[in-house]
Amino acid sequence: MTSFELMKTLVLGASTNQKRFSFKAIERLHKYGHEVVAIGVRIGQIGNIQITTNKLLFPNIDTIALYLSPNRQKEYYDYIISLKPRRIIFNPGTENPLFAKMAKENGIKTYNSCVLVMLALNKY
Repeated sequence: MTSFELMKTLVLGASTNQKRFSFKAIERLHKYGHEVVAIGVRIGQIGNIQITTNKLLFPNIDTIALYLSPNRQKEYYDYIISLKPRRIIFNPGTENPLFAKMAKENGIKTYNSCVLVMLALNKY
């Protein structure tokens, strides 16, 4: 695997609404050179990044950036764990101690943080 593949990010809760933080995160991740895949409630596109509604088995996911409320996350627990990401970033409003515990039990690091702030501080 190349480092480019290692930094592939799945944005879960993606939106084509430019006011949403998931939209801004997709744009910024792409601008910073990260490979991005996206799942949302509706099919769409941000730049050249397709948003799907399907739980595709994307290979080599390093990071999952959550933009779903804890209640909406439940249907994705098994899916996320099956992708075996290195880490999950719980963006503000998505913090979920139960799922964070499940992730850690499966060897996945978790962070309550903000993708946009992490990128701005070069801490992504």
